[in-house]
Order: sequence, then structure tokens, then C-alpha cells
Amino acid sequence: MKDLEFPLFKTKIENSPKFDLTNVKDRQKYFDLKAGEEIKKLKEYLKKNTFIVYLLGKKNSGKGTYAKMFEEIVDKDRIEHFSIGDMIRGVDIELQDEKKKKELITFLEKNYRGFISLKDIIDSLENRSTSKLLPSELILVLAKREIAKKERKAIFIDGFPRELDQVSYSLFFRDLIDYRQDPDVLALIDVPEAVIDERIKHRVICPLCQTSRSLKLFPTTKTEYDQKEKKFYLVCDNSECKAARMVVKEGDQLGIEPIKERLKTDENLIKQAFSLYGIPKVLLRNSVPKDKAKELVDDYEITPEYSYEWDEKNKEVKMIEKPWQLLDDNGAPCYSLMPPPVVVSLIKQIVEALNLT
Repeated sequence: MKDLEFPLFKTKIENSPKFDLTNVKDRQKYFDLKAGEEIKKLKEYLKKNTFIVYLLGKKNSGKGTYAKMFEEIVDKDRIEHFSIGDMIRGVDIELQDEKKKKELITFLEKNYRGFISLKDIIDSLENRSTSKLLPSELILVLAKREIAKKERKAIFIDGFPRELDQVSYSLFFRDLIDYRQDPDVLALIDVPEAVIDERIKHRVICPLCQTSRSLKLFPTTKTEYDQKEKKFYLVCDNSECKAARMVVKEGDQLGIEPIKERLKTDENLIKQAFSLYGIPKVLLRNSVPKDKAKELVDDYEITPEYSYEWDEKNKEVKMIEKPWQLLDDNGAPCYSLMPPPVVVSLIKQIVEALNLT
């Protein structure tokens, strides 16, 4: 990210065995090797304590992926990924059911405080577009309601703060949701915009189960070649989809162009949060400079890039794999990292932020 310095983090271990980081069992062995002691400390801590982490990164920066992997590796019963976006989509569904809508309005009448009338709030919820952000006071009270339904757990909050005024709200968020003794941490994520752009451009989805993959970065187990269109395509792995051809989502070919304003807002949020005092910060980076890669990471931790060739003789697709190289936001060559090494950094920094070292 321009104008901000995210530290480089070393995960390389000399003579480390090679792990398949897409395989759950291999991934567990990887984390045991790279962060085993820190994971033990977190497991022990979570027996009696909880914490809050605010995930702050640009759209499609991997916030949910990192939180869910942390949950998978450390303690899935004591940690929860809480998405503000999912919460709002849930409210949209509630408003379509008259009984649930009435219950929601009753809750808001008792708990909402803000500068916009409740009537206007309901109108805004029912008629809003996805580009229109809801008032911060409403987000806070809805988050409190949702979290109150859950068993007390460590929470990774994805999507808050979302606006500049919410950065200051986040300093008091744990008090507002009655997690008064919980330590809280800001996790800031630095991902080159070129990574986000390529992720969007090469994304494909199954038209039946809506599973998302990438021809370039995250293929399924089967790739086919359309000889008429002279194009390679992925086949969905879900057996219930009966080898459905995965397709490009409308608009994805434009990459980050339609969300540039959103990305700029996200960048400003990160910069403002970066300067906050009084709250520990975890600084995560998705990329490593090309000239530092051999020193800092193992080869299998670098995101692979896939290309394809059609073998006319054998009538089959040949897959070619190589490290994914691109330019960071300052125009320097870099490699994108797989999620696990980023999560190793997250684990170690949270242990430090909680003073468990």
C-alpha cells in the first residue's frame, strides 16, 4: 500500500518439508510446525478468555478467509467470524417476513439512538442499494443484537469500521456490545490492488451451487477445453452439480474498475486506523518482494499461477504451474502469498498483542 510501511514477516524454516496448503491435513501439520507453540498458548487462553479482532482491509483482501482459517486451526468452538455484510443481508431477509419485521422494529424502538428517525431507517433498509451505506448508529445496535444471540466467543469482526466516522466508534465497540473485559485488536491487511484485480477478473462460479473458483489462481480438480470456442474452463467439483461448467460472473471482466471508489475509501480507513493510539495493531501483508522471497518464505507458501495447454495428440488439458509474480502498489515486483503464511503472521502477532509470549 502506498505511503504505509507494513513490515515483512518471515515464515521460512530451513529444510522444511513441503506441504500442500490446500489440503486440510497437510495444513494442520504446516501450522503445527510454523506456529505450534503460539497455537497452544491461544488454546489455553481461550479456555477462560475471549478477545475481539477488527479486520480492516480492502474489498476482496481475504478478511473472511484469514479469520476462518484462524478459527479452523486454533479453536473452531471458541472463535467466530462475524461479518457485518452477512448481518445486513440477514436483516434484508427479515424485512420480507411480516412477523420478523415487527420483531425487528420493536427491538429498534427500544434500542436505537441516532440522528435519523426510525421511520427513515426502516425506509432506508427496505429501499437501499448495496452501494448506500447504513448509519453507523444502526450498524452498532444491529451488531449488538446479533452478538447477544451468540455464545460468548472470541470474535473476528469483518466489515467494521466501514466508514471514517466508525474508526473512532471501534475504540468503544467492545463496551457497546458488553464485552467489557475483552482485549481488542485492529488487524490491518495490505494487499496489492493488482492481486484484487486479478482475483476478480479470473473468478468463475458454478451456475448451480454458486461455488467460486479461479481458472488462473484456484482451479477445481478438472479443467476442460472447448475446441469450438478455443477456451479452457473449469468443471465444478460438487458431485450434485453433475460436471457443470463454471462461468464468468457478469461484470467480473472489468476487474477493480467498478469498485475503485470503494477501494479508495478502504485505503483511507486503513491509513486512519494505522495512526490510532491505545489499541494494539496486527499488520498483515499478502505479498512479499520478489528479491526477499527466498529469505522470507518457503516456495510452497507463494501463490501459484496456472496456465493451460491443449494436447491435441492425447486429447487432454495440460496444466502449467509457476509462482504468481505481479507488481505491488509501488510498482515493485512481488509474489502473492497463500493464506496460511498470512495466518501464521496473524497468530504470532495476536499472541504478542495479548501478552501471551
